[in-house]
Amino acid sequence: MAVSITPELDSTEAELVWASKAGDRSAFGQLYERYARMVHGVLLAHVSYADAEDLVQDVFLRALEQLESLRAPGAFGGWLVAIARRAATDLHRKAWRIRPINDIARTVTANSEGFAIMGALRKLPDTYRETLILRLLEGMTGPEIAIRTGLKPDSVRVNLCRGMKLLRSALEGKTDE
Repeated sequence: MAVSITPELDSTEAELVWASKAGDRSAFGQLYERYARMVHGVLLAHVSYADAEDLVQDVFLRALEQLESLRAPGAFGGWLVAIARRAATDLHRKAWRIRPINDIARTVTANSEGFAIMGALRKLPDTYRETLILRLLEGMTGPEIAIRTGLKPDSVRVNLCRGMKLLRSALEGKTDE
């Protein structure tokens, strides 16, 4: 299903943000439904799967607490991405909480090909990694990624194209580029 950028989507989203600022928890719940996959994908680009699962809720709690600081309701998606990135950075600052790889391997039931792909994704530059994870793992379309993150559709298209090229090279064991 293709998602188009329409004024109705933007005005509806702005209305949800304004209602959330006014204390309407149902409106904030609708924002959560719209953005949870995106937040999960951004987090997954920076932290382990288990940590991403935990941090999604934290990101939305932080957003709810800081909602009054959001001046432009149309910027909600980009603002939320920034909060997610900060949450991932904060987690990395707590280095003592990092679990040994053996603990992670016991909690994740994935095949070795999946681990190889995720490992290759994690080595890509942030811009490509986030966009590819949103597309490949979270199932978001290019236009949907643009709408939710605040990126321009052409930027998303370029990031996906270049990211896929780098990912293919990494998975084929090539070192060019």
